[in-house]
Amino acid sequence: MDVAADELDQPRRWYGTNLVGVPTRVLASATFNTNPVPLAIAGTRESHNGLFALLERSQDLSEAQDMFVHYLSIAFGLRKPDADELRGMGASEQRRWHSSWRKLLQGWGMDANGLAGAVLKGWAESRFGLVPNFHKAPLGRFPSPAWVNYLQEKTSSRHNNNNIHQQFDLLFEFCQWALRHGHLAGSAPPAKHLHLWRGSNPCDEQVIAGRLQNRRCTVRLNNLVSFSLSAEDASCFGDWVFEVQVPICKVLVFPGLLPGQVLQGEQEVLALGGDYEVMARYA
Repeated sequence: MDVAADELDQPRRWYGTNLVGVPTRVLASATFNTNPVPLAIAGTRESHNGLFALLERSQDLSEAQDMFVHYLSIAFGLRKPDADELRGMGASEQRRWHSSWRKLLQGWGMDANGLAGAVLKGWAESRFGLVPNFHKAPLGRFPSPAWVNYLQEKTSSRHNNNNIHQQFDLLFEFCQWALRHGHLAGSAPPAKHLHLWRGSNPCDEQVIAGRLQNRRCTVRLNNLVSFSLSAEDASCFGDWVFEVQVPICKVLVFPGLLPGQVLQGEQEVLALGGDYEVMARYA
């Protein structure tokens, strides 16, 4: 009885299914992160096979970017209406134009614990079954004020409309396509992992096995997290720096994937979290 009750109020134990066909507890585990398999969000490529057929004919990443942005602009009505069109719309229709993959990523870059960050964490929760463990405050046992705030923000109509989850489904699949085709900084396709770093301050509560002082340990990261391409960049974000092997199948955005300013950090990689074996050092 006590064990069952204990599991009910631990949100990370809620999910058993997702849209990628890998059990959530496996997907979140350090074992999966060490030995990953490719992931695909069910129905996304099948529903937009025209886009991916075009991408296969692209000559380089720049051409693929143009195809991707143009396709989403048409599919989700992301072109901003001109003044005459706006005058013919009601207030609720005008607000719809604010919900786009680019604006949410820019919002994440400004504050991962803001409204945009909540919607993105909600997307990762919905598609991969990964429950967040932090949003403004630790998301521990449910219910709690921190959980109520997160649930309100992730469903806020300010960002959570215009099929925003479907937009990020396509972004994830586009990123996976680009990585498989070797478009990360013009490199050859990585085998299974990207060698990345993450700076962090509140570290003790993240450690679930081992000790920071022994360098090798296992940490539990949020369901969606930012990494850096270098230890020097990561050290700007915390006193401790984690050296991590991140599966390419968990990457949502990498530098150069998208045109224009997207994330604040030029060397920032956005990827799914979970339990990671890391090498830790004090910056």
